[in-house]
Amino acid sequence: MGVVHKRKGESPFWQWEGVAIERYGAEGASATKQVLIGEADGAPNFALRYFTIPVGQASNLDHHAHDHGVLIVHGRARVLLGERYEEVSAGDVVYVAGWERHQFVNIGDEPLTFLCIVPSKTAQPDVCAVPARKTEPEAK
Repeated sequence: MGVVHKRKGESPFWQWEGVAIERYGAEGASATKQVLIGEADGAPNFALRYFTIPVGQASNLDHHAHDHGVLIVHGRARVLLGERYEEVSAGDVVYVAGWERHQFVNIGDEPLTFLCIVPSKTAQPDVCAVPARKTEPEAK
């Protein structure tokens, strides 16, 4: 059965009814994450998350097996994708491929907020797995 979480709060500090606000990031960071749709809502295949990154802070520097779809809602960021940086702002969309190193750095003068869609935890491959390396056949 479908679920609706009504938005409350003013931009850029959006919150949703029935959605917990979780601390996100390194020790001492004040970034937050809200899981708007996920397994707790009966969504078996994906999670929709809303992140808020304060001025001068950044998301975690990550790389993992699953890919991401990101929509910048408010603010400006410098995003690391692999080894390159791109500047993005409200309305821009970012695709992060599986195992691609990535990070969103708030470079604006207001909070950076973005929606991020990822596979659900049960739909993800083993996120701790390292991609297999091809090895040379053993000499006989």
